[in-house]
Amino acid sequence: EVQLVESGGGLVQAGGSLRLSCAASGFANDDFVVGWFRQAPGKEREGVSCIAAADSSTRYADSVSGRFTISLDSAKNTVHLQMNNLNPEDTAVYYCAGRDWTWYALSLDRSWYEYWGQGTQITVSS
Repeated sequence: EVQLVESGGGLVQAGGSLRLSCAASGFANDDFVVGWFRQAPGKEREGVSCIAAADSSTRYADSVSGRFTISLDSAKNTVHLQMNNLNPEDTAVYYCAGRDWTWYALSLDRSWYEYWGQGTQITVSS
């Protein structure tokens, strides 16, 4: 059974940084992708970034490119999302998502993912 557990949310001032972590377990092999999504009040859930376990290839949404960095600690099967230069528009609940048997594809489409974490709140004050 695949499980994803997020940690690292909280409150930060604009311009500050936070790091989210997603501990992944239950994937059968290295053909899986872990993505980060976020959902602000009244808005749809949107893809932020994703990483492939097989080769650490990554993808970013335009809104976070250059500010956020996703990485994989293979030894711990943990994906980190380093978020720098945060602004109030980044305030949302952030979710970790996973999909296996990807045939080495990447996607920021939420419908592509099969497994979801419980979410963690990020609040950026101005």
